[in-house]
Amino acid sequence: MADGKSVECAAPELLCNHTTKSAFHDDGDFVDPFIRLMIEREKEYLPKTDYIRKLRSGELDMSVRRDAYEWISKAHAEYNFGAICICLAMNYFDRFLSVYDLPTGKTWAIQLVAVACLSLAAKMEEIEVPSTVDLQVGEPKFVFEGKTIQKMELLILGILKWKMQAYTPCSFMDHFLKKINDDEVPSWPLITRSIQLIMNTIKGIHFLEFRPSEIAAAVAMHVLGEIQATNIDKAMSGFMLVEKERAMKCLELIQDLTTISGTSAASNVPQSPNGVLEVACLSYKSDETTVQSCSNSSHTKRRKVDQPTLESGEFK
Repeated sequence: MADGKSVECAAPELLCNHTTKSAFHDDGDFVDPFIRLMIEREKEYLPKTDYIRKLRSGELDMSVRRDAYEWISKAHAEYNFGAICICLAMNYFDRFLSVYDLPTGKTWAIQLVAVACLSLAAKMEEIEVPSTVDLQVGEPKFVFEGKTIQKMELLILGILKWKMQAYTPCSFMDHFLKKINDDEVPSWPLITRSIQLIMNTIKGIHFLEFRPSEIAAAVAMHVLGEIQATNIDKAMSGFMLVEKERAMKCLELIQDLTTISGTSAASNVPQSPNGVLEVACLSYKSDETTVQSCSNSSHTKRRKVDQPTLESGEFK
């Protein structure tokens, strides 16, 4: 396989237990080495190290990311996609934007990249994926033909070197919740609250400086601390592979975030069966995923741009 994340499965019906091997509910002998490997490899799926600096300094327009997030969030909610889907979509967008210079003054380019990133993420994680034309919800300024979105998908795949099964905080969440809670299987309230907090970290740029494992460790400590007194040093002993100082810094940001926004953001938690199952059945699938064909539509009441050409990895 492309990155060694997949495990051979005996039959298609065993997909959840094999192809999408979960960090939760496994034997301890298997989990720790696998989590170690995940933490070693997660840096391969992060934006360039200077990305957040460029956003903060204004070298990259922060509104570009904000606009992309707002649209992705609307479409994500419209189709009730799971938490991993939006995490992947923003991961693709951030990684792409950190290495590719979008043409200035062309707002359609931002929307096109956002649509393509969500489309790719949905194809990686969702059971049912709408056509790329139907995916364009929320009264967008521009509507793209399926073939144009497909070209952008291929450009993104090439720029990201087909590394699409990125690690997200969800990838580590169950394992860390189990470690911090005396190896007990995490309860449903703990899992849903963790998803809620993870999704709340996506919108802004402050959490871009942390690795997914660091965010997951901080979220685990926070959600457990909400229901019982938690010894931080003891809790961190369960995260031996996570740098304590960085996890603590991330925890402080999460505490600030919950103080500002409150704790009633349950609407962010996916209610669909797919959103529920994806947390208990985390995806470590191969990057060798076939991109589905995009559908075209000639009927729309919204504005349709002159379709840009994407040649040699550039907007024309």
